[in-house]
Amino acid sequence: MIRTLELLILVYFTLLNLLYAVAVYVSARELGRHMSRRQSVGLSELLSREFYKPVSILVPAYGEEETIRASVDSFLALHYPEFEVVVVNDGSKDATLERLIEAYDLMPTERNAPRALHTQPVRQVYRSALHPNLTVVDKENGGKADALNVGLTYATFPLFCAVDADSLLEAEALLRLARRFVENEQLVAAGGSVRVMNGARLDSGRVVELRLPDRWVERFQVVEYARAFLAGRTTFSAAGVLLIISGAFGLFRRSEVIEIGGFLEGTVGEDMELVLRLHRRMREAGRPYDVEFDLDPVCWTQAPDTWAVLGRQRDRWQRGLWEGLLRHRRLWFNPRYGRIGLVAFPYYLLFEALSPVVEVFGYVFMLFLAVTGQLEWTFVVLFLLLALMYGTVVSVAALSIELFMRVRFERPRDRLMLLLTALLENFGYRQWHAWVRFRATLKLGQKRGQWGAMTRQSIQARDPAPAKAPGGAPEGPDGP
Repeated sequence: MIRTLELLILVYFTLLNLLYAVAVYVSARELGRHMSRRQSVGLSELLSREFYKPVSILVPAYGEEETIRASVDSFLALHYPEFEVVVVNDGSKDATLERLIEAYDLMPTERNAPRALHTQPVRQVYRSALHPNLTVVDKENGGKADALNVGLTYATFPLFCAVDADSLLEAEALLRLARRFVENEQLVAAGGSVRVMNGARLDSGRVVELRLPDRWVERFQVVEYARAFLAGRTTFSAAGVLLIISGAFGLFRRSEVIEIGGFLEGTVGEDMELVLRLHRRMREAGRPYDVEFDLDPVCWTQAPDTWAVLGRQRDRWQRGLWEGLLRHRRLWFNPRYGRIGLVAFPYYLLFEALSPVVEVFGYVFMLFLAVTGQLEWTFVVLFLLLALMYGTVVSVAALSIELFMRVRFERPRDRLMLLLTALLENFGYRQWHAWVRFRATLKLGQKRGQWGAMTRQSIQARDPAPAKAPGGAPEGPDGP
């Protein structure tokens, strides 16, 4: 029995290593295509009327008084011919709404939206006297999904971009992502890269220089985000099995999302659940469609800077993953849903949702063998190599891809420290992260649909440049 368990654990991590090896290969191939694609289209072509569709930017906000001004400034400064920004204040208990009113000279308006989706009551709608394309909706608290649904009802354009209120978009990010919808009429959803801006130097709400943050908890996340977006999602998109578009930066066809009922309330993973529902509806209706990821458009996010906040975030992510998979368990191994049912769902179930369970069990099992005197060093060495080293290889590959991004770590000492971080995350951080996700798996069904407490650091506090006029846009033709 013991030898059988050892074999199963080793086989599991061997398969995981093989899958990540394939991911590295596909990512390298897609990087070449990405570079030629980026060089073939300039900003002037992206700005041509034939190359864009109007976009509504939805910004759900709850307790974002420290970050909301810088975020909205970055959205208003986007290089895009026709867009609107719809900020939804979800009953914040802090000064989020007051900061918005003061910064953008908001005035109450009588604008009423069609009740296409059921949401919590709206208290007041505001329009900006400084920016005609800025709308702020103040509503009673109902959670992030409810706030996004309110944004959907007040949006007026065919595409909408869901972003987080603590994030900054590169000036050309929306253009580059929306380009996909012009090239592909079957595209229903697309996601861009999300990168960590902790430690970065900002100028007028834009990231102009990447610097590695001082705290190890933030450094580990820089490596994680690079691994997840620059290697992982690139591969899933190329294979046509992408199930997750980050809530921090995703672009969707508004009509398709309203048709399926908008964002689902009562889940902590509303972004993933929406994509799963889109896959399911399109497959069941027999309609051709695509869901894609593009590594070029970048959204900068503020990652947690304390272990407590990071733990709560990863707890929610793990529960959200399980909730989405369980809610749509009909798709598991179901040939009716093609590669989504036969490839994507099995992978996310076996190698994403269950991976912390298997890893924690492996550590506990190894400890049990040591205590009972049955431990074999061959198993120990193979387990540690297979369980830990694959992450390092993929991390290093992702950091290599980062060299080709528009904004990257330029200082040699930062790059060397990133490589060191990719190695050190296996000793302590990796085990802590697995435990957090394992514990979250045991708490399924708890704290459904809650935003959760996320302590933010002021984005403007990171900006050494003088403050610009409210709502002003940068003059230059190019983004960071």
